Amino acid sequence: MSGRTPTSFTVDDYRARMERAVRAAADAGLAGLLVAPGPDLVWLTGYTPPAATERLTLLVLTADRPPVLVVPTLEAPDAAHAPGAAALSLRDWTDGKDPYAATAALLDSTGRFGISDNAWALHLLGLQRALPDTEHTALSEALPMLRAVKDAAELELMAAAGAAADATFEEIRKVPFAGRKESDVGAELADLLRRFGHSQVDFTIVASGPNGANPHHEVGGRVIEDGDMVVLDFGGLKDGYGSDTSRTVHVGEPTDEERRVHAVVREAQEAGFRAVRPGVACQEVDRAARQVIVDAGYGEYFIHRTGHGIGVTTHEPPYMIEGEEQPLVPGMCFSVEPGIYLPGRFGVRIEDIVTVTEHGGRRLNDTDRDLVVVN
Repeated sequence: MSGRTPTSFTVDDYRARMERAVRAAADAGLAGLLVAPGPDLVWLTGYTPPAATERLTLLVLTADRPPVLVVPTLEAPDAAHAPGAAALSLRDWTDGKDPYAATAALLDSTGRFGISDNAWALHLLGLQRALPDTEHTALSEALPMLRAVKDAAELELMAAAGAAADATFEEIRKVPFAGRKESDVGAELADLLRRFGHSQVDFTIVASGPNGANPHHEVGGRVIEDGDMVVLDFGGLKDGYGSDTSRTVHVGEPTDEERRVHAVVREAQEAGFRAVRPGVACQEVDRAARQVIVDAGYGEYFIHRTGHGIGVTTHEPPYMIEGEEQPLVPGMCFSVEPGIYLPGRFGVRIEDIVTVTEHGGRRLNDTDRDLVVVN
C-alpha cells in the first residue's frame, strides 16, 4: 500500500488548485467562488474548521485579488497553520462584528458567484442582505468537474484506499455469516476498514436474502441464513481519499438461478469497465452495463445509475447515467456498479472504483468478482 499521506501535498499543490478553480469560475461566467467548510475547502486549502462552529468561515476566490479566507478571530491561529495557508491571506472577524460586511468588501457587488452546496442558508442569506444585487449558484452545478480529475499524488491515495477496501473483503469472506445478524457483520466490516487504515467509515451495507433487493438497505437485525445471497457494499476515507466496493457472496451453495443472475451482473460490470476510455461520454458507461442486463431480461430490476465519482468524498460528480454527456478525462475516478434487485427475493451488485487512463481504464479494486461462497 502507498505510504503517501495528505501532508504530502505542498503549498504549491494548494495554490495550483485555487488558481485552477479561479480559471474554471471565469470560464463559467462567474465573478468568483465562495467556499464554505466541507470537502471543497479541504481540497483547496487543507483546512478543516471545528465541526461545531456556527461562525462564518468562507474562502473567497476571485480573479482580481489573491485568495482570502474569512475566519473567526478565535479560529485564525488554526487556519494559519493549514497546509495551504501560505497561498492565501486571512481576514478575521471578532464576535460582535458583522462577518457579512467584512466578506462583502471582497466581492463584486453585482457579481454572480458559485457557492458551496453545503454552505449554511444562514450565511448565504447574510451575504445576500449585505449585497442584494449579487446572484449565487450551487458550486456543484456551476463547476461539477472541479475536483473530478485527480493528479498523480491523488491517484496514489485513491489506489491505497482501494487496496485497503480489498484487504477488508479478503478478511470478511473468511468469517461466518450464517446465524449472525447483518449488523454484526457490518460492525466487523467497519472494524476491518479501520484496521486497514481508514479514518472514516461512511457505509457498511450488509443486505441478506430479500434485503438485498434494496440497494441502500445498509444493515439491520435480520439473521443471515444458509441459502442467502448477501450484498456487501462498504467504504469510507483513508488519508482523506475515498474507497467504495461491492461484492455479493452466497451462504452455502447457490441455486442455478442465483448463479445466472450473478453472472449477468458480472458481465454487465465488465462491459461498463470496457467502455471506459478518454473522450467517451459518461452515459456510455451506463449504457454498456445496462444493455447487458436488459438483454438478459432483467432491465426493470436495474434501478440505479451505473456509477458515481469519488475522491475526497465517496459520492461526487461525475455520474455514470443516461443523459450525462460529460466526456471522460484521464484522472477521473468513479464507480462501475451495476446490479439486479428481485423484490422479496435477493439482489446482486458488483462494484469497482475505476480511473481513466490515457488509453482506457484501470480498476482500483481487484478482489474476486465471481460468486464467492461463504459459511
